[in-house]
Amino acid sequence: MKVLVRKFLENESSSGIILIFVTLIALLFSNSFLSPFYTDFLHTKIELKVGTILEISKPLILWVNDGLMAIFFLMIGLEIKRELILGHLSNFSNVTLPLIGAIGGMAVPALIFFFFNINDNFALRGWAIPTATDIAFALGILSLLGKRVPTSLKIFLMALAIFDDVGAILIIAFFYTAQLSINSFLLATLCIGILILFNRLKISYLSLYIFVGVLLWICVLKTGVHATLTGIILAFTIPISLINEKRRHISPVRTLEHYIHSWVAFFILPLFAFVNAGIDLRNISLSQIDNSVFLGIFFGLFLGKQIGVFLFVFITVKLGLIKLPVGVNWRQFYGVAILTGVGFTMSLFINSLAYEDSNIFFYTDKLAILFGSLVSALMGYFILLKTANKNIS
Repeated sequence: MKVLVRKFLENESSSGIILIFVTLIALLFSNSFLSPFYTDFLHTKIELKVGTILEISKPLILWVNDGLMAIFFLMIGLEIKRELILGHLSNFSNVTLPLIGAIGGMAVPALIFFFFNINDNFALRGWAIPTATDIAFALGILSLLGKRVPTSLKIFLMALAIFDDVGAILIIAFFYTAQLSINSFLLATLCIGILILFNRLKISYLSLYIFVGVLLWICVLKTGVHATLTGIILAFTIPISLINEKRRHISPVRTLEHYIHSWVAFFILPLFAFVNAGIDLRNISLSQIDNSVFLGIFFGLFLGKQIGVFLFVFITVKLGLIKLPVGVNWRQFYGVAILTGVGFTMSLFINSLAYEDSNIFFYTDKLAILFGSLVSALMGYFILLKTANKNIS
């Protein structure tokens, strides 16, 4: 039994399977007699108080979205840094294709959302919701196809999702930041300076980086900038390669990434999905679904992502500026382009920033994320499965 559990946890698709399971549980809780308990759980007040110096009081859902998701972004930042310096993104030719796909995959969904909501300024706050790709889900779906999908295609999807994450980070920083608190901003700048100094001095003790990172998180939280950006800043200050006192090569980036990966995949993201995906469907009618926000998100994810990624890459390839990944044909590439419409956790996260968990749209905004991601996942999987079976035969 232990062996089976270990194999399940080591499988690439495990995180995606757990996210689906947890989402279904959240929907069950929010649409049954357990709904009041679920709501109370989300709004449980948790306080952090250190004398008269510090006091942070937030409901559980915000501790998850503002706090635990900073660790998720820390992992994303570590992955981006490793890939840029040592991985597939260290080669310019490997960067170009997914970068172009990512630009198209963000621009077209945003335009589709804008088209549906052009006359509603509040609704337009959600323009970035359909621009995101959930890397865990998308890669999990690809892994279900095993060796029938070329490795180069998996690398492309991973790189595109990384650029999507970078885009999401920039969007959060520039478009979903409240009014700045100057004092907290200065303290946050001091913390960043200390982290950079640690890096320059080639300090390898991760505990020091984490300690200053926690202080940075508190300062950034108080500035009005979204605190999850702390994870990215911290990741980029941690050294990727050092020689320790025993004259051995070590990689603090890889060490920390290895340590937090399981926590993010099997605790933080499932908990995030549980507190954000619980949509009360009992009072949603067809008339409520037929609103501009639902349509903008759904068509942005399902149509916008695939059209943007495929069209931008197709035009660039036909112009002779880049080439498709080795061993990949256009049908397979189209299947992966559809998979980029699986927004899920990243889309839910941006949704919580855009509308601050308001139910002004009767939760149809979150429902659109689930539907758009689900349809993209199923269609992308079956197209890739069909092309793979043709190649096998």
